[in-house]
Amino acid sequence: MKAVILAFPEKKWENYTIPVNSEPVVKLTERRLLMSKRIDEVITIVRKDKLRSYSLHVTNPTPVQARGKMEALLKVMSGEPFFLAEGNMPLVMPFLVNYLAGLFYENEPEALIPVWKDGTAEVTHAVYEPGTLADAMEAALAEGYRSLSTATGFLDYEPISIEELSKRNPKATMSFFRVKNSLNVRFAEQTLKGLH
Repeated sequence: MKAVILAFPEKKWENYTIPVNSEPVVKLTERRLLMSKRIDEVITIVRKDKLRSYSLHVTNPTPVQARGKMEALLKVMSGEPFFLAEGNMPLVMPFLVNYLAGLFYENEPEALIPVWKDGTAEVTHAVYEPGTLADAMEAALAEGYRSLSTATGFLDYEPISIEELSKRNPKATMSFFRVKNSLNVRFAEQTLKGLH
């Protein structure tokens, strides 16, 4: 299965090259995804004007000119199911990626999305069928939505409870952690030391 990393900042504070253990967070995210037995290729969607800096850090940067994440993702949609992650998730757990990919192939839903108890869907830690996701994103954009999470309203997806996942393995919840600031960096650095 292919993994797609969204390293496409929409907001000023989104920084996918913020260093964690002296390496850009996006590089760590890519490395963690490649540790998964189910992932054989990772592409990273980046802003066209940032291609040079990202090409120093990730294996397969894909430059896109778009207004936001949803539009950028639409432009690189391919024909096979893929695992989607955001470029600031350095604690993504390979065992969880393997599990979600396995469930996806077993049940063949349009999408398999982890969901918190309050109903919040983790859209950038999920497996998608590209054609269906493209239709959902186009419908969301046509309705005037810009946030990727709104596409779930146009998608018949299979939710998977994050609380249930964490009962089986407490480390599962760390997989959804995002590095947004220096406090997050410290937590990520400490946690990564414990994972090696």
